[in-house]
Amino acid sequence: MARLAGRRLLFAAPILLVVTFGVFAIAAASPFDPVKAYAGTAALGADAETLARLRENLGVDQPFPSRWWNWLTAAVTGDLGHSSVLRQPVAEVIGERLLWSSLLCAVAFVVAVLTGTLLGVLAARRPGSPLDRAVTAAAYSLEAAPVFWLALLAIWLFALQLGVLPAGGLTDTASEQVTFGQVTRHLVLPAGVLAVSQLPWFTLYVRQGVADALAEDPVRGARARGSSERTVLLGHALRSGLLPVLTLVGSRVPELITGALLVESVFSWPGIAAATVEAATAVDFPLLAALTTLATAAVLLGNLFADLLYGLFDPRVKFSDM
Repeated sequence: MARLAGRRLLFAAPILLVVTFGVFAIAAASPFDPVKAYAGTAALGADAETLARLRENLGVDQPFPSRWWNWLTAAVTGDLGHSSVLRQPVAEVIGERLLWSSLLCAVAFVVAVLTGTLLGVLAARRPGSPLDRAVTAAAYSLEAAPVFWLALLAIWLFALQLGVLPAGGLTDTASEQVTFGQVTRHLVLPAGVLAVSQLPWFTLYVRQGVADALAEDPVRGARARGSSERTVLLGHALRSGLLPVLTLVGSRVPELITGALLVESVFSWPGIAAATVEAATAVDFPLLAALTTLATAAVLLGNLFADLLYGLFDPRVKFSDM
């Protein structure tokens, strides 16, 4: 396990280098001017000399390979640079928002996995039954629904029509403190929508895996020996049927991050979505590179975590072969 993690970390270093270099290259080719985005309306009346001086102060007067190298060498020492659009160090921007984005993604992912497993098992017990057809149809329908549409629908139903949940934000408007109860109430809708957007994949994978496992010879043998249906389902079919789901964990991380950005934007959740949008539109090189590196690292860690789980739960797989 340690050797596998070590190899993956070695492979991750060049990937992160290429990704950050690509961010600076794409940002340099963007039609957006970071100087005008930084100065705002003041740039309309500024002369060329003032804009040139501001461009030099922001460090955007250099070729993008030089900007990338300067940012990279500083990032190695822990200095991620200064965000020109948010007017604060990049490390502070990420630190203030990463906790809330991580909370949203973690809750949504756990709910999606647990609910998807339960629905998949119930549907797989009797293939072709009304329950199986209903679960499968609902999963395919949700799979085709855009996450922002689900978010708007949830706000309309639970916040506007029923009035049982807040429409957005982290706490109540009149509140001056962040309390556990308020965060929990405001987390229900965004986490629920994000979980629903991921739910179809886990439901369908578990349903197919458990249904295939129930048709295998070891499960038939357990039934022939008189084992109860619960023992057959939970002790044999579920363990075998969940193996494909472990590989799904890593592959769903990119879409989970993308969905979280959309959900945060719709529900005004104070995560990294707003910072990402502002950094992209203002061509904020340091913030863009840091956020992209963070997202890439999350994807790589998700794939590593999925491989480790697969090696632990499947005795046929050896870590030395991975």
